[in-house]
Amino acid sequence: MKLAVMCVVTPLAIAWGTSLSAQQVAGCGVLQNAYGPFDYRDPVSKRDSLPIVEAFHFTPDVESLRRGNTGSVLGDLRYTLRAFPNHHRALKSIARYGLQGGQIPIDDDIASVDCYFERAITFRPDDAAVHVIYANYLFKTGKRDDARKQYEAALQLAPDSVEINYVAGLYFVDVGDLARAKKLAKIAYDNGYPLPGLKNKIAAAEASGKGKSGN
Repeated sequence: MKLAVMCVVTPLAIAWGTSLSAQQVAGCGVLQNAYGPFDYRDPVSKRDSLPIVEAFHFTPDVESLRRGNTGSVLGDLRYTLRAFPNHHRALKSIARYGLQGGQIPIDDDIASVDCYFERAITFRPDDAAVHVIYANYLFKTGKRDDARKQYEAALQLAPDSVEINYVAGLYFVDVGDLARAKKLAKIAYDNGYPLPGLKNKIAAAEASGKGKSGN
């Protein structure tokens, strides 16, 4: 689904920090859009613009990749992520689309799943959730070093987030760095994270003698 491109920046976008220099994403098209781009975290956009986009283009069927609403699943995800480049749930859906073998047309200016994340990060580099979602996708595609960079970026942006410390901790167990995983687990659990999964994975890894341990 092709959208008209407007070479203007809305007052809302300016207010939330978008600069003209950030509108071109190398190899991944432009961020200017006929509708938006809007910040998924902005309460005004969530009240006024998000319901419109989600009603037509990010329905439950689109989110679950069952079928598109106005065309193809990819077309509706594309519209959603052009209007809201850092739409967290839509980014999770486009990641699943790629992991399940979904194809992106070769003539699309947003040429890959990675492009959607590059666009989101360019648009709002301070959105820690985007870095985590991208890290999860990269890890599942076997790009562990790239995944680590995204987890580190998320932790730098939100060092006290129990969710991010928990999820990053799971990653560090998987790559065998138990010392780092323990530190992240301590932050998560000391601040009330309820799920025992990370604690259990660390215990299992220690019992099997895998990974770099530490205090």
